[in-house]
Amino acid sequence: MVTPVDGIRAVHNAFRHDIDRIDAAALDAAQGKEGLAATIERFRFLNEVLVWHAEGEEIAIFPALENVAPLVAEAYVKDHRGLDSAFDELNNSYSARDPLKTARATAVFRFHLHMHLAKEDTHLYRIFAERISLPDQGKSMGAMAGTIPKDRFPEVVAWMFPLIGHEDRENMTRIWQMVLPAPAFTGVKEIIKKTIGSDWAELTRRIPTL
Repeated sequence: MVTPVDGIRAVHNAFRHDIDRIDAAALDAAQGKEGLAATIERFRFLNEVLVWHAEGEEIAIFPALENVAPLVAEAYVKDHRGLDSAFDELNNSYSARDPLKTARATAVFRFHLHMHLAKEDTHLYRIFAERISLPDQGKSMGAMAGTIPKDRFPEVVAWMFPLIGHEDRENMTRIWQMVLPAPAFTGVKEIIKKTIGSDWAELTRRIPTL
């Protein structure tokens, strides 16, 4: 059975795969390869989604955790502020059109993001899954999702699905199928179908009700 935390893991995997691509492109650009600006510039949208994600955690996930595991979330808030600083350095380096500084800043951002996500997956969300009831998990996740501006949600779907594997796609689709009103889910389904191309056949095999 799919659980709310499965959705978190899917989003985390999208972050990982996107920053890996951006970091590789920044390194190639620093070594003289051309035509990579569009890939590197993805860091701006990635950070937008990351900020919404972090805000949602601080509004909905961390307070719920405080009731069952006091002080655990405090270190993760500090991680969020550190990632904000890492983004600022990357943004400034790229705006200065300095390929070497951009590559260094991207590598730093990637390192801290990977470390943060690994800690959340193996520690914070493990506690969340074990100590908070499924209904309360669902409520927290719903509040967290509310930090994404409604008019930007289609962009988030289109960004995420090409970056994640079959299992994550199935989990996210099942979650949205359960929680979204039917008209909204129909719109999301069309975005997914468009963005994953021929992989749609595998998703419909896994979820025949699509």
